[in-house]
Order: sequence, then C-alpha cells, then structure tokens
Amino acid sequence: MTLTVAIGGLGAIGLALAQALDRGVDGLRLVAVSARDRDKARANIAGFAHPPEIVDLADLARADVVVEAAPASVFEQIAGPAIAAGRIFVPSSVGALLPRMHLVEQAKASGARIIVPTGALLGLDAVRAAAEGEVASITIETRKPTRGLVGAPYLEKHGIDVLAVTAPTVIFEGNAFDAAAGFPANVNVAAALALAGIGPQRTTVRIWADPGVDRNIHTIKVEAEAARLTMTVENVPSEANPRTGKLTPLSVLACLRGLTSTLKVGS
Repeated sequence: MTLTVAIGGLGAIGLALAQALDRGVDGLRLVAVSARDRDKARANIAGFAHPPEIVDLADLARADVVVEAAPASVFEQIAGPAIAAGRIFVPSSVGALLPRMHLVEQAKASGARIIVPTGALLGLDAVRAAAEGEVASITIETRKPTRGLVGAPYLEKHGIDVLAVTAPTVIFEGNAFDAAAGFPANVNVAAALALAGIGPQRTTVRIWADPGVDRNIHTIKVEAEAARLTMTVENVPSEANPRTGKLTPLSVLACLRGLTSTLKVGS
C-alpha cells in the first residue's frame, strides 16, 4: 500500500521533509506542496526526481496524509479541509492545536486521524505510559538562544527585548496552554508533552532566554505513581529558522515512515 502525502509549508521543516520523501520512502509518495511564495517553491523543488504539484492550502486535502509545516496563523486552513475529508493529519505546529481541540471532535465525526510527531522531544512513549496511571506533576523547562525567541507575542505584549538579555533569564512560567498562546513558534514541544500526559492546564512550562547556549535545550520532569522521569535533550537549531530544531523534520519523517512500516517500535 502506498499513501500519498501533501505538505503545507516549505520552510525549515517542510522543505527538508519534501526532500527526504523525494529521495524515496517505502509506502509514501509526495504529490503536493503549498507555499506562500510559489516562485520560491518552484525553485526549491525544481531538482526533485518527482516534483510535486504546488496547490492551495485547501487542496492539500486531496492526499491521504496532510502534513502541516507552516506558520501557526494558517494552521486551521490546512487542518480543517484535511480533517473534513477524513485524512491523516500530521501537525508540526502542535501548539496551534491546543486552542483548537474542536478539530479533534471533527476528526471523530469524519473518521480522520490526527497524529502528533514527537518533534524535538524524547520520552513521550514513557510519558504516555505513565499517564495511564496517577501523575502528580509534569514540568518542561526550555532553554533557548535569545535569537530563537525573537518575535514571540508574549514578549511583544510585555515589552521584553530578548536580544538585550545578557544572562540566563526566565522569561515565562505558566501552563502549556498559555505558553502555546504566547510562544506559538517555540513551544510545540510543550504542547506535545501536554497532549501525551496530563493536559495543557496541568503541564508546567518554564522558558529561559540564554545567550550562552547555541542549542534548544528541553528538560522534562515527571512525577508519577509508576515512575519518576527526568529527561534532557539538546537540539541543534536549524540554519534556516533558529526557532526550529534540526531534529523536528526528522521526527516528522519518522512519524510518516511509521504509517506504513511492517515493524514499528514505539510512537
């Protein structure tokens, strides 16, 4: 069985994923992409062995699998048609899903599936397992280079010049729902953790701006009846977009590969 794939967005995540699919992944065929700048998109896919069609966001839903890899502002323009058509929807902007949980109800009605990749995190399988029992608390601490936080709505609302930070500084502490609203391009990891565990209201997020680091560092702590978990991952930021780690498109690719693999290990 071969599944057709469409990708909304050809930025740091979407282009890397499209290139990997064009090189060949068993059971998957890239058929369509969408991008704000179509001329740039044509140039990016010009050398592909099998160039996909460039389509409008709503037309991505013609494929069996629709991957969202675009700015959070157009999330629902990609998700809505895909879910209405009963497709497999794979969001990269997981933070944009938290305030739109009505899409999950729509998926139940249409037969669609929403599959969230692990993204830049590790240990989500263990978190999901722990959440089958009693969980006292889940905390994620994210430490980022300052340039990777520029433009976040929370910083603009509170007049915080993150580039002026000269020492490690906590710039946000709250729950995952508020973190996703204030840092839509930065806390997809926290959103995925919240969905895997005890929900966005109970998941605590602490964000540091740290001019002394050159990686996105995430530390997860889980206190549960079945286990105590502490996990840290250091992701190298993408050259194309410092808000995105290099691991993220690889995670989406692994997620897609798992849709058709005969042997699947974990999520």
